[in-house]
Amino acid sequence: MSVSYREKAQVLDESALDRALTRIAHEIVEQAGGVEDITLVGIKTRGVTLGQRIAAKIASIEGKKPSVGALDITLYRDDLGLKAEQPVVRGTEIPFPIKGRTVVLVDDVLFTGRTIRAALDALMDLGRPRVIRLAVLVDRGHRELPIRPDYIGKNLPTSRRETVAVLLREHDGMDRVVIQEPSEEGEPQPKGEASEHGKSPRAERGEG
Repeated sequence: MSVSYREKAQVLDESALDRALTRIAHEIVEQAGGVEDITLVGIKTRGVTLGQRIAAKIASIEGKKPSVGALDITLYRDDLGLKAEQPVVRGTEIPFPIKGRTVVLVDDVLFTGRTIRAALDALMDLGRPRVIRLAVLVDRGHRELPIRPDYIGKNLPTSRRETVAVLLREHDGMDRVVIQEPSEEGEPQPKGEASEHGKSPRAERGEG
């Protein structure tokens, strides 16, 4: 039985989301000391979009845009056998070598850590980076694995019954981050919370 959600609170508006990505871009450049060996790899779907935005901001800082790839971790998820429906594989697109390079994994929301674990497995099958770092727009806590992000747009304490929806203009027509909570049956859904699958944006692959 599917659960519908209603908006509880907005935590990032368009300008705040943009500032968070700008801060992440500066931190990546500062820690790396440049962009020569940096590549960004976004976890599909919204992680890729965020990775592209961060890369554009790095280009405005350094005058050079790092490569951006897309990682599909569907077949690496540890809950694959628990799903009744067939997984939708969207394909990994990393047309550049990652061996010996600094790879910054990018995702929208960090939750249990299981999505990131799957992403690490998928990356290591493609090559052995010199170092892998993690950038997330929102860290909502509740980790089940010992995974910690290197770059965080916003720390956001939440309860387990809540979800975090990252809405991006490329997918949803707007930029904002909201906390959602289960709605009572029959309550109207707030505009913009449904994805193309009729679920919240985070429900496309489950919160990571």
